[in-house]
Amino acid sequence: MPAVQFNRFYRYAELSAILKAYAAEFPGWVHVESIGKSHEGRDIWVATVTNAATGPAHDKPAFWVDGNIHSTEVAASVANIYFLHQLVTQYRKDPDITRALDTRAFYICPRINPDGAEWALADKPKWVRSSTRSYPYDEDAIEGLTIEDIDGDGRILQMRLRDPNGIWKPHPQEPRLMIRRDPTEVGGEYFRILPEGRLEGYDGFTLKVKKPKQGLDLNRNFPANWRQEYEQLGAGPFPASEPEVRAVAEFIVAHPNITGGVAFHTWSGVLLRPFDHLPDTEMHAEDLWHYQKVGAKGTDWTGYPNISVYHEFRYHPKQVIGGAFDWIYEHLGMFSWVVEIWSPMREAGIDKYLFIDWFRDHPSDDDLKIFRWSEQKLGGSAHVDWTPFEHPEWGSVEIGGWNRFHAFGNPPLQFLEREVAKFPKWLVWQALLSPKLELLTATSRAIEQGIWSVQLVVQNTGWLPSYVSKRAEERKVVREVLAEISLPDGAELISGKRREGMGQLEGKAYKHTGISFWPDYHVTDDRAKMEWVVRAKAGDVITLTAKHERAGTVHAELKLG
Repeated sequence: MPAVQFNRFYRYAELSAILKAYAAEFPGWVHVESIGKSHEGRDIWVATVTNAATGPAHDKPAFWVDGNIHSTEVAASVANIYFLHQLVTQYRKDPDITRALDTRAFYICPRINPDGAEWALADKPKWVRSSTRSYPYDEDAIEGLTIEDIDGDGRILQMRLRDPNGIWKPHPQEPRLMIRRDPTEVGGEYFRILPEGRLEGYDGFTLKVKKPKQGLDLNRNFPANWRQEYEQLGAGPFPASEPEVRAVAEFIVAHPNITGGVAFHTWSGVLLRPFDHLPDTEMHAEDLWHYQKVGAKGTDWTGYPNISVYHEFRYHPKQVIGGAFDWIYEHLGMFSWVVEIWSPMREAGIDKYLFIDWFRDHPSDDDLKIFRWSEQKLGGSAHVDWTPFEHPEWGSVEIGGWNRFHAFGNPPLQFLEREVAKFPKWLVWQALLSPKLELLTATSRAIEQGIWSVQLVVQNTGWLPSYVSKRAEERKVVREVLAEISLPDGAELISGKRREGMGQLEGKAYKHTGISFWPDYHVTDDRAKMEWVVRAKAGDVITLTAKHERAGTVHAELKLG
C-alpha cells in the first residue's frame, strides 16, 4: 500500500510517486498516465480507476474528478488522492464502490497545475493565482510591494504600521485582532495593513502592491463563455491557450464516456453548480431538477450548501464568470460541479453568511469568533501574534495577522482528512446515476433452411437518459445507441444494416410520482430492439454489439441452431 497520509500536503515528486505506487499496487484497477505537460514541463497525471476484469474503462460510463487548478488550493489534490484511496481500498467492502468500479470508470486528475502548486509549497513560498507563465506582460513592475515571505518563517502573513489615517484598529475585546474603524471614528490608535513582502522604489508616501506578472487564471481559460482580458482577467490570449487546460480539454473530449465531473477548489465550504453566467430560468427544467436532486444529496452527506454560481456566488453583482470548468456542461452536456473545500466561518460558529458578500463586509463579531476559534482549536495558528521586525527597506514594522494559506485557503492539517473524507460517497453516487447500457436479450430463430432471424434488445438500467442532459441533446453532441452485427465468412446479411442507430434511451429520471395527473405514455422508452435476417449455416457464430458513447458497450455471441 502506498505510504500516504492525509494530514499533509505533497509536493510534485511525492505526489507523482504516490500515484505510481497505487498503479503498481493495484494493476487491475489503477492505470496512471500523463495527459500533457505543464508550462514548466511537468507531467499532468490522470489515474484511470475501474475493475479491468469487467471491461475496459472506455466501454463504461465514466466520471471525471480533478483539483488544484489554482496554485495555493493544495487541499484539492489531497481530496483527489483520498478519493482514489477509498476506491481501491473499499472495493468488495463498500457495495456502492464495488458496483461503481465493476460497471463504471473514474478519471482522476489530482493536480492540473503542478507548477503553481510547487511555488505555493516551496520552503520560501510564492503565491500566484494559477499558472507560473508570465501574462499578459513578460516583465515585473519596477516599483511597489512584492508579496513574499520576508522574514523566512515559511509563511506569508501581513505587516502593520501605525498611521493616524489608517483604516484598521485593535478590537476592543482583543487588541491582537485588527478590525476596520468606524466610518466617522477619530481619536484612536490606527494602522495600515498590507501583505508581507519587500519594497522597491518607495517614496515615503505612496505605495502599491505589485500584481504578480503571472496573471493567468487557468479556470478562466476553458472554451465556454471565454472572454478577453478586458472582460475577464487572466483568461489568456485565446480559449485553451494554456497547456494545462488544453491537456484537460483534449482528454475530456477524447473520452465521450464521461457523464459528469467534479472540480475541487478551496475555500468557502459550498457545492457550486452552473450556470455561471445565466439565471436558472435559462436552464432546461430537467437539467435543473437533476442539479437540485444531486445538490440536495451532496448537502445531506457533506453539510455543504449547494448553490448556483450565478445566483449566489458572483464576485460582483454586475459581473459574471466565464471560461470556467462548467465548460463540460455548457458545451458537452456533462453535469459539472465545483466543490469549494473548507469553511473556517462555519467552524467558528458563523452559520448564516453570504459566501461572497461576507468577504466584502461582515460584523466585527465574526472576526472575533474566528480569532477565538483559532485560539481554542488551532493553538492560535490561524491568527499569528504581531511580532516586531526590522524590514530591510521600511525599518520597524510588525508581522503577523491572519494566516490565510494554512487556515483559510486550505484546512489546517489536523482537519484535512476529516474534511476531504466528506466527498467520496457523493462522488460515487453521482457516477452511479449515469446511464448504463445492458443486454436484455439476444436470440436467433430459423425462418427456413439456412435463413435466420436475429434479434437484439438492450435497455438503459441507469438513472439518467443515455444522452445524459437536455443540454447535450440540444447541442447534438451525443450519438444514439448503435447496433452492429458481425457475420462469419460465408454468411450473408439479407435484411438490416451492419451498423444501425437505435435512438436514445431514457432512464429512470424525470418520471412522475405514482400520484400524478400526467399519464406515462412511454412505459418502455428505456429499451430498444433491433432485428436482422441472415443467411448462414447452423453452428455459425454471430456477434452482436450495442454501444453508446456515454452509456457503455455490450456484446453478445449467438451460435445458430
